[in-house]
Amino acid sequence: MASTCAQLCLRGTGPLYSKTVSSTWQYYTRVQQRIKVTRAPTKVISGLSIRGNHTTATTLTRLRWKQQICLYSDSAAKYLTTEAKEGTNTQELSRTNVGAHKTSLLPTRDAALTTENNHISLDLDPVAQPSALEEISDEEAISISVPSAIPPVSTTLRDYVDKSEMLSKLVQLGVNLWKLEQRPNVGSMLLRLNFNTDVAPRLLFLKDIGVEDSRVGYIISHNPFILTESLENLQARVNYLKSKNFSSETVASMVSRAPYLLNFSVKRLDNRLGFYQQQLNLSANNTRNIVARLPRLLCGSLEPVKENLKVCEIELGFKRNEIQHIVLAVPKLLTANKRKLTEIFDFIHNTMKVPHHLITKFPQVLNSKHLRLRERHLFLEYLGKAQYDPTLPNYITLDRLVSLPDETFCTELALATLEDFYLFQKTL
Repeated sequence: MASTCAQLCLRGTGPLYSKTVSSTWQYYTRVQQRIKVTRAPTKVISGLSIRGNHTTATTLTRLRWKQQICLYSDSAAKYLTTEAKEGTNTQELSRTNVGAHKTSLLPTRDAALTTENNHISLDLDPVAQPSALEEISDEEAISISVPSAIPPVSTTLRDYVDKSEMLSKLVQLGVNLWKLEQRPNVGSMLLRLNFNTDVAPRLLFLKDIGVEDSRVGYIISHNPFILTESLENLQARVNYLKSKNFSSETVASMVSRAPYLLNFSVKRLDNRLGFYQQQLNLSANNTRNIVARLPRLLCGSLEPVKENLKVCEIELGFKRNEIQHIVLAVPKLLTANKRKLTEIFDFIHNTMKVPHHLITKFPQVLNSKHLRLRERHLFLEYLGKAQYDPTLPNYITLDRLVSLPDETFCTELALATLEDFYLFQKTL
């Protein structure tokens, strides 16, 4: 009996079986009270004491105990059967109540989604998508807009040429994009420009001042920033050059050969012209002459020019009037490499024994290639014909020495065959 009550207590530990346990416990209490009442007469029966006849009392007690056990077993079986049916109904009802209670007190994600979905209109009809095989009219085909697949980041302008109208037209003009993409920020600048509003007006301006169409690509390839200069500034610089008596043809030629010329302000152009006129003691006409022949003198730095003038005067030993004559004949010497200039002069003056006044008379020799000059001089010396003094017979001028092609040099100056000259070159 105690084990039966313990099992009932264990089964009733949850809130769903509280009613069953309570009723079972009440029944068990009543049975215990009945057993206690039944045990009391075992001590005194019919006013006789059972202490004297212990065997008879024990027998009666056992019989009554068995009767009580049978009565308890039958009653408990009926009671538990009834309570089990009621407990099943109670359990189902309790689970429903607990579930509802849980849902109301502990909102879950599913509950939140259910509540949210209750406010959304459930329109599950699929959106009609056009088929790839469906025929469309010409008007619909024209109205279809395809977004340009321009890559957001790239290390070369080649990826943008097919997608950018600006770059494709620059390529048609002969612009070398591979040169521009090597310069920082130039590629992004070109992609931001609009061809019709930014580029076309500058191209028309270059054409108006006389620049040939074949030179437009060269100008933009070397100076793309001319596309960002205002038309007013460009026109003002052209007007300044014309005011200094540069002809329209000369201005167009200068712009074609010096792409950065029109990027400098009028004040800077004026300062450059004044510098060359004062340093070389030139007239206005001679100043225009050397600038027209080498327009990059107005664009580059003045430091190399100043250094070369000092080298010619101090290291090479030329007089100022000789330097003036050399510069008027070969303006390129003003921007020549200092090491190359001193190396050629050293070979001409110290090896070939040519004096300063002859070098001044033929200044083109200072602009020649050192290897070519050395090979020809040594070949003439080998033949015994290296004679550069105009007062002696078989005189060879310096300009013919460096300017004639190999075949003419051999037949007219060396009086030898071209094969002999090539064989001699192999011995050097």
